[in-house]
Amino acid sequence: MDDVLNKASGRTLRIEVCFSPVMYSAFHNPEAIVVITDVLRASSAIVTALMNGAQSVIPVETIQEAKDLKSKGFLVAAERDGIKLDFADLGNSPFNFTVEKISGKQIVYSTTNGTQAIHMAREAHRVIVGAFINLSATCRYLTGMGRDIIILCAGWKNRFSLEDTVHAGAIVEKVLQDQRYSTICDSALAALDLWKLAKPDIRGYLEKCAQRSRLRKNKLDDVIDYCFTPDLTEVIPVFQEGQLVDIHRKS
Repeated sequence: MDDVLNKASGRTLRIEVCFSPVMYSAFHNPEAIVVITDVLRASSAIVTALMNGAQSVIPVETIQEAKDLKSKGFLVAAERDGIKLDFADLGNSPFNFTVEKISGKQIVYSTTNGTQAIHMAREAHRVIVGAFINLSATCRYLTGMGRDIIILCAGWKNRFSLEDTVHAGAIVEKVLQDQRYSTICDSALAALDLWKLAKPDIRGYLEKCAQRSRLRKNKLDDVIDYCFTPDLTEVIPVFQEGQLVDIHRKS
């Protein structure tokens, strides 16, 4: 009901971009929807897992939590610095989350950056996960909800990430097509400018980003084209009761 009232009020709605989790306390708004973006690769992998039939993804912050849940029989996907941890069943590549491996299962998930950002934002009105592969679905959902929006870039160990910021700019562009939304947030405007630079050739523009180099060094860069492909799915992961589920899932 509060979402309906918000839309009817005529109030100008805000969209902001937080470049790094370390800055999130300055942006926190308990009434906002937070979109977590970690394009290479956590948010793309989470969306893919739910697209391929996972029951849910349980994001945990620490390696020990993942180990404890592994001992209880959960399927575990975990990495640090991009490398799959020895005890984990799966790594962090979207290509690990095949229908055969994960359909119908709960997946415990721990990553260097993305899962930390999810927990950091958990006091927001709602937390969802965005990627290029669910870009339009994410933006339709956001404008349909009619709430303030914060895009939280997972970054790299609290540092700025070019690919996450470019993706944030793509969301800003689409959301601002709804006249109820505006922004005077410098980081949102900067993200939008970067997106406009990257848009004609996303792959080429982001070839220079640091995470691209890390993935290449570790021979994990087979997912690049996939992660930069827009609108492969309508799946929108939403964080509720400690786990991520597709917002369209019927209870």
